Amino acid sequence: MKNEMKLEFKALSQNESFARVTVAAFVAQLDPTMDELTEIKTVISEAVTNAIIHGYDSDPDGIVNIIVTIDNGLVEITIIDKGKGILDVEEARTPLYTTKPELERSGMGFTIMENFMDDIEVLSKPDKGTVVRLRKHLSTSKMICN
Repeated sequence: MKNEMKLEFKALSQNESFARVTVAAFVAQLDPTMDELTEIKTVISEAVTNAIIHGYDSDPDGIVNIIVTIDNGLVEITIIDKGKGILDVEEARTPLYTTKPELERSGMGFTIMENFMDDIEVLSKPDKGTVVRLRKHLSTSKMICN
């Protein structure tokens, strides 16, 4: 059975933990392993932090949207910002690449997402924003019935 959740919040760093916990609570209906849940929480943190820090340059007026779809054990997470976009997506996905070295950013966000998810797609246009789509098949793939 397909299920979907949509979340919208201001691009404030304190909302990153809210997004992480909310997505984890939604995905918990599939009874994931602790490792799977930790990986999902980590990629949410990375993607949302990227949207806030890089997409909006920490502009509190920015909006981040998350759509999570669950379908037969497949979790698809889409993080959307309408920020400044990424000039070169391939370069941005290179390990250790960062546009914010002064903030001590490690440049490992996309690498972490790639390692923890089955599939990652990054679509971006300068001055239009970025869409990061993440997919993961959960090993348990069973819905908890209440």
